[in-house]
Amino acid sequence: MCSLDLFPPPLPRGEVTLYEYNNTMIPWLADESPPPSFHTAMVNVPELFIPLDALKAPGRMELSSKSAFIHHKETVWKRSLNAWHQVGLAGLLEELSNSEEEVPPLLCHVSRCSLAACRWLSSFHGSLFPHLLMKSEDLTAEFSQACDWTGCSLRAFAWHPHTNKFALALVDDSIRIYTTGSPTIPTLKHRLQKDVASMAWKPLCASILAVACQSCVLVWHIDPTSLSTRPSSGCAQILTHPGHSPVTSVAWSPKGGVLLSASPVDTAMLVWDVSTESCVPLQRVGGGGVTFLSWSPDGSKVLSATPSAVFRVWETHMWTCERWPTLNGRCQTGCWSPDGSRLLFAVKEESVIYSLSFCVVEAEAQACVGGSERATPVADVSEVVFQRDNGEVRVGGEIQSMAWDPSGERLAVLLRENSNDPTSEAVIAVYRTKNNPKFELLPCGFIPSKKGEDPQLMQFHPCFQKGALLSVVKYFLPYHILKLLILVCMLRFFSGLKTEDD
Repeated sequence: MCSLDLFPPPLPRGEVTLYEYNNTMIPWLADESPPPSFHTAMVNVPELFIPLDALKAPGRMELSSKSAFIHHKETVWKRSLNAWHQVGLAGLLEELSNSEEEVPPLLCHVSRCSLAACRWLSSFHGSLFPHLLMKSEDLTAEFSQACDWTGCSLRAFAWHPHTNKFALALVDDSIRIYTTGSPTIPTLKHRLQKDVASMAWKPLCASILAVACQSCVLVWHIDPTSLSTRPSSGCAQILTHPGHSPVTSVAWSPKGGVLLSASPVDTAMLVWDVSTESCVPLQRVGGGGVTFLSWSPDGSKVLSATPSAVFRVWETHMWTCERWPTLNGRCQTGCWSPDGSRLLFAVKEESVIYSLSFCVVEAEAQACVGGSERATPVADVSEVVFQRDNGEVRVGGEIQSMAWDPSGERLAVLLRENSNDPTSEAVIAVYRTKNNPKFELLPCGFIPSKKGEDPQLMQFHPCFQKGALLSVVKYFLPYHILKLLILVCMLRFFSGLKTEDD
């Protein structure tokens, strides 16, 4: 099993990883510009410009606005109907229970007994799944793939699968679209676009973006030829389903025909037909909800993580699934090999990367997930101490997210820092990988962070032709925002340049 002890020491403070060459991380001073040869070898990446106002969270009134209106007398049945629409069954029962003088005594007594039973069941369910007692925003922060969703100004990031274009969600609930060679930066805003947790571009399409929001899924249709910087809210489809909020993950099928969405309070994974705005819930007992979705590149399987110590893998022919229990916690993240034959995943509060292998099944064959019975540990990322000129540094520990490049040759693992240890650093560990004829996972190097800078999100460029290009979204601590330079969002690019040795 591969360990962090086998990695070369991280670069000194003040140096960043520019690219990889012959399995060696090439450093560069953080305050200097990269050499021209580096830019010629890189893909033409869109330039970032983020107004400082977009980095301020909007002020929101969480309390109801009901008290702002003049009270007038309503019948108990109208109040009960309004309570049903606003709160549901519990609201209806509570309204009837508190209206002794307006409803028959028997109905009032039955309502009180039913309300007590509902509260007991809710409390019992909450004791089994404590996350159900959390607020909506706290749920999104807990199950987001970002390291610090609450404290960061950057919420979500998504490369377009076919062009040099990406979407960036900010803390002010706006989404900005950056495209190479285009001075126009569309800004997407919608009244329902709150607490964005995930985004996904539709494959084989130029301009459709799915957004996981607090109360719904928004599907934006953005005209790539338009010069407008503020597309109308009419360009967004609203996909909602009762009990399916907040939405923490969305994923398109590789051919773009189906959209999946997940919520940690809904045990059903929703399969959306966006054209008709209809969905089919895939319901399974156990798990307490669905937190994270990952579609295999070949389209045959879907990873479905839950808030409890179990995750499922679905096959997409007949939509059957197999479940794998974990020992210590929930599945935090996962990624697929390019051919869909192997799944790498990590468990919350564990320092191990696990592997599951799957047999390749023809589409016409009988529906079968075909996964191995047990997961195999393939890498140990426990904390390791490295010695540097300016002292020791500790790296490793809990895994936040993983990404496997489309060629299947590089794996990036984002390791969180230990907030209780000043010598601990958040780094990205890069592995060399090989899946055929047998699976291999070898150490390559670290991509460290500068002081006061934390990596939040990462994703491989889906169509880079010169190796593996990793984009890392970082942000500076608040006191750095006082500078007029836009340093809040830093994109670092890791280029696994192919050589004869590879």
